[in-house]
Amino acid sequence: MTAPSSHPVPDDPLGLIPRLLHRDASVLILNKPAGLPVHKGPGGGETLADHLDVLRFGLPRAPELAHRLDKDTAGCLVLGRHRRALERLGLMFKRGEVTKTYWAVVEGDPAEEAGEIAIPMGPRDPKRGWWMKADPKGQPALTRFRVLGRGEGRTWLALEPVTGRTHQLRLHCAESGFPILGDTIYGSAPRRGGPGLHLLARSVVVPFDPKRAAIAAEAPPPEAMGPALKACGWAG
Repeated sequence: MTAPSSHPVPDDPLGLIPRLLHRDASVLILNKPAGLPVHKGPGGGETLADHLDVLRFGLPRAPELAHRLDKDTAGCLVLGRHRRALERLGLMFKRGEVTKTYWAVVEGDPAEEAGEIAIPMGPRDPKRGWWMKADPKGQPALTRFRVLGRGEGRTWLALEPVTGRTHQLRLHCAESGFPILGDTIYGSAPRRGGPGLHLLARSVVVPFDPKRAAIAAEAPPPEAMGPALKACGWAG
């Protein structure tokens, strides 16, 4: 256990501590709530980064993000607790050594039970770089998918982003004819009053220390995804 610290423990208004899926001396894995951006964008507003101080657990500095999740995506988010950990995690993500698996409920019925989506991507508008489009001259992007269940005109998929482009899973699913349920940018969901993005960073495997077993964590689906998942065969 971490030794007591003279630093005062901040309040936890977002309930982040109970959402921790893994904690050790170097790495935290947090079950990020949907609807909360991880860092500030052009519009400002509250972010996850504003609340990471509560996860110091005796260290003099707050942990920092090792990668990103979209505002509306829930699930496994990896944090580094100190500079050396962040540097190692950064290299691991860059080299593709971290395995990430997502769950999505999509609109439509993919013809195959499993496959790959290879569609190059580029910014839709240079002024809004996080909005993407299929672009033959863009950066290569590869996603593996597997059908986990089907029902009521929707499909439950496991998605593995081999590359890590902005909005990759959302764009790849939409371009393949099965947009993610609740996607207001690439799908048909209304900007307000829709079902919410049905995309979960389900699990992550981080081989952080070659002398130890890989760190593995799994996030439960948020309540809003439950009905659609159950309609596709998820046992709950």
